Amino acid sequence: MSSSNSENGCVSHTGQNGAVSIQGSHVASSESTLGRHLARRLVEIGISDVFTVPGDFNLTLLDHLIAEPKLKNIGCCNELNAGYAADGYARYRGLGACVVTFTVGGLSILNAIAGAYSENLPVICIVGGPNTNDYGTNRILHHTIGLPDFSQELRCFQTVTCYQAVVNNIEDAHEQIDTAISTALKESKPVYISISCNLPSIPHPSFSRIPIPFAITPRLSNAQGLEAAVEAAVAFLDKAVKPVLVGGPKLRVAKACEALVELADASGYALAVMPSAKGLVPETHPHFIGTYWGAVGTAFCGEIVESADAYIFVGPIFNDYSSVGYSLLLRKEKAIIVQPDRVVISNGHAFGCIRMTDFLTALAKRVTKNTTAYENYKRIFVQDGVPLKCEEGEPLRVNVMFQHIQKMLSGDSAVIAETGDSWFNCQKLKLPEGCGYQFQMQYGSIGWSVGATLGYAQAAQEKRVIACIGDGSFQVTAQDISTMIRCEQKTIIFLINNGGYTIEVEIHDGPYNVIKNWNYTALVDAIHNEEGNCWTAKVRTEEELVESIAMATGEKRDCLCFIEVIVHKDDTSKELLEWGSRVCNANSRPPNPQ
Repeated sequence: MSSSNSENGCVSHTGQNGAVSIQGSHVASSESTLGRHLARRLVEIGISDVFTVPGDFNLTLLDHLIAEPKLKNIGCCNELNAGYAADGYARYRGLGACVVTFTVGGLSILNAIAGAYSENLPVICIVGGPNTNDYGTNRILHHTIGLPDFSQELRCFQTVTCYQAVVNNIEDAHEQIDTAISTALKESKPVYISISCNLPSIPHPSFSRIPIPFAITPRLSNAQGLEAAVEAAVAFLDKAVKPVLVGGPKLRVAKACEALVELADASGYALAVMPSAKGLVPETHPHFIGTYWGAVGTAFCGEIVESADAYIFVGPIFNDYSSVGYSLLLRKEKAIIVQPDRVVISNGHAFGCIRMTDFLTALAKRVTKNTTAYENYKRIFVQDGVPLKCEEGEPLRVNVMFQHIQKMLSGDSAVIAETGDSWFNCQKLKLPEGCGYQFQMQYGSIGWSVGATLGYAQAAQEKRVIACIGDGSFQVTAQDISTMIRCEQKTIIFLINNGGYTIEVEIHDGPYNVIKNWNYTALVDAIHNEEGNCWTAKVRTEEELVESIAMATGEKRDCLCFIEVIVHKDDTSKELLEWGSRVCNANSRPPNPQ
């Protein structure tokens, strides 16, 4: 089996013929326990770091996990961040894992697992569960709501995981664990594994013999359906004068990024991405025209997409955020919608059991080259304007700050954008080839980026992560700056301090959007506490920003660098102003008449 460190999740752990396989090996009887078996399985599928928070029900399990030399325990400050870290780790490695304790830990991590589910990330969520002797006894345990029913946690996870395994019997533990892991890989969704606290140290013959290997054979396209879908698509596109191609976020789960580029090369179509697909398509492609996000997307991109007479959307998610309050000017009869397992053409013919990669590859061989839309884009394109220069000593503006962040990017860096105005400012960054980019748009949980930055940087140690985080979001999950320092990470964090929940201000303002201001650099200095390698700076002007970036990329390049950027509370991108008003309009629609 080969394991791939895939930046965008478009390459999986694959063996021959594309099958995902896990091969076991004979182990000594002293290591043939449930805990060591689980540890080996995590290593075998490509996980080398597991994000944990200890609790009395998982302590013995943690002993067995850290006894595995190829598995590193990353102790987090709270369960929510452990889940976010596993999310960020999975975005680079293809899957992640976290371990917490029963109910108080499980319900705390639940929000992060729900986010991973929305983004199609295979996260193995492991919970230390009650002693096997307590099941069915009508006893009341701690870490519960005071009822002799231990299923509350399980019932909560059933809605945000694709498989749940409650391991309270050593006889079927091997099968349950393997089934959970294989299902996570197959469905590209999180799974829940509860392991009774008295089982990890118990050996069993199924753990000491050579484990039964399992393989996940990729889904195959229906050959006749694929041929029919391609025929229909070619007939539809041949009638178009100026077709375009738009990549969406489900490219990741379908592992179809390379196939999309193949189609873009063959077709000559103008190539755009939806905002939540930024980073999945190379922005250095010769026909790339930017982010299609309606009224707030890349300049001239929306005009080209919405004026096209045919558009292929590959793996889209159209929600109220990505559609800017349902204001996109698209018509279904002009669209081919390609999802991971089906194709719909012009709001009519639907073809199921078709893998996205197969369809894109087959269409690339049949499509007629048509560069009209891209040529139209070149005719109307005007170079981006340059923000007004900050005068010496003038308060720093956000648009000037992102000019300097743009200069920092290379193929050895990756950008993490927090929910908020960083969404819009980071969307405008032009990513060099190989530069990573991640944000959480579908779930949009503020605070996600701190844990995700921890996990992503741990997975992608060859890259320097640049995280852009608002002050409101940072206050939700700030503690795991501590874990970044313990793990000797070299991330650069730009903390944008504008005194509130700016994205919510632009949707609907009120006193609840004003937060207590912190001395953020002093907080991080206190967390650092002269243990580890961390450097902080507070900047208010362009001159101070330039000096801080030079320090972070030069003398302090081997440090975790935390740069607090103080800006005016009303200093927002024009895109956020437009987007916020449209989302507000969508949220405030009156009830339909009965």
